[in-house]
Amino acid sequence: MNIFPAKAQQRAVLAGTALAALFVATTATAQTAAPALTHTVVLSKLDSPWDMAFLPDGTMFFTEKCNGLSVRQANGTVVKLLGMKDAKGYASSANDLFCEGQAGMSGVAVDPNFASNRFLYVYSASSLKAPGSNRVMRLKVNANATGVSDRTDIVTDIPYKPAASDHPFGGPGAHNGGRLRFGPGDGFLYVTTGDIHGGAIPQSPTLLGGKVLRIDRDGKAAPNNGAPAGFDPRIYTYGHRNPQGIAFRPGTNQPFTAENGPWHTDEVTALVPGGNAGWDPRPNVGGRGACPDNYCGYSPNQMAAVDPKDRAAFMPMTDLKTYPNAMKPAWTNDGLSQGLFSSTFLSGPQWKGWNGKLIIGYAGIGIHGTPVGNRLDVLDIPADGLSATRTTVNLPMPAARFRSLVQGPDGNLYIATDEGAILRMVPN
Repeated sequence: MNIFPAKAQQRAVLAGTALAALFVATTATAQTAAPALTHTVVLSKLDSPWDMAFLPDGTMFFTEKCNGLSVRQANGTVVKLLGMKDAKGYASSANDLFCEGQAGMSGVAVDPNFASNRFLYVYSASSLKAPGSNRVMRLKVNANATGVSDRTDIVTDIPYKPAASDHPFGGPGAHNGGRLRFGPGDGFLYVTTGDIHGGAIPQSPTLLGGKVLRIDRDGKAAPNNGAPAGFDPRIYTYGHRNPQGIAFRPGTNQPFTAENGPWHTDEVTALVPGGNAGWDPRPNVGGRGACPDNYCGYSPNQMAAVDPKDRAAFMPMTDLKTYPNAMKPAWTNDGLSQGLFSSTFLSGPQWKGWNGKLIIGYAGIGIHGTPVGNRLDVLDIPADGLSATRTTVNLPMPAARFRSLVQGPDGNLYIATDEGAILRMVPN
């Protein structure tokens, strides 16, 4: 027997429905809202920290561009492991490793099987091959992470830019690439390289500049890289300008590069095996004339145009007219070049509405009339990888030139800045 009047029963049902709807709406808002952010300084007084890589216990390997490789152990103790030429206080040193311009010791990556093989990888400029080269080195870390040994140079032929010669833009070491990341799905090492202001390099089938390489732990080509016939089999994608970020989408593990533009059009691009990123700065491509040092990447003077569309008109970052099948970018930074540098996909419910989205960092200094771009953006990229919606991060710390973004095993974001610090950004 129903002891409640019909109207009271109806009111109770409606109230319950409203509460349920409110709960669903509140949960959905929590899932889509941006997290509140705080930050702490992990390390300071560093010299151009460039990259970080973690062990599961929080041990953090990090590089300083002109000093070398160090480690912050899980208890907070910092040990200098491998110094470059003239660096002081390191457990060991390598006099062939040097720093010049944008070049030096940059990317670092931990082997997925580190627990059994103790392998660590770094990218650095070296004098072993005249007039200099970039190389990927494999090192073995000792049991208590206080030293490295057994250096093996697994890639030795990545181009390096020596003296500027006749080129009016950028000095030695320019456009050096340098990011190392292991693919979470395939276990292979991805290596980003720059075009070193060489006109023929990005589209070259044999020169390794302006490329993303995909290799095994011995430096050999990974299977199914997909490069066209006649290409070096280590090449995964080509036609890049200066990619200094690479990250992998959770779930699909598809790689995305973050890349500097030529006074216009920084790009984030979803990579496909054998893909062409569409950068070709050679003269006599698309009706171009002679260019300084046979590199048309800045010619004519694109900074003179106020409208970003005009800046991009002559020398596009992704030349879809010449290469209609080139990989189309998801993000073009509203036609600006602001030193797009590093990237990582955020993962975990602590990131709320940013979970699964790409965070990118800029290190631009506002030269050539381009606005300073020192900020972090979060990009929501749909499954097809052809567009993005940007949210600019409300920073909990002062703006900086952001060099590396790495999510640590604690789920927080670690950030290296040109101001000599490594920061921890915590979502709440």
